[in-house]
Amino acid sequence: MAVIIPLHPICELASRTSYGIEVTLLWNRRSDELTVCVTHSHTGVHFKIESERDNALDVFYHPFAYAADRAADIGRAAATEPEQPFPRAA
Repeated sequence: MAVIIPLHPICELASRTSYGIEVTLLWNRRSDELTVCVTHSHTGVHFKIESERDNALDVFYHPFAYAADRAADIGRAAATEPEQPFPRAA
């Protein structure tokens, strides 16, 4: 049986735009990963959030809440890591 690999592995599952903010839910067919992409057309700010299957639509409808949670997780992880001193100039 032949394996068919799509030419475009990224598939758009959902998209919405409001007040210049575009939110898109993408599925990578090859890796089976879901990603929510957010772009603000007025400011150029954009970010991506990896999602699990069970909450992909929730991330799609509330991306800023999930982005804030992820930023807080990153901040907590950075706070628990020991501070690395800058190397001294020779």
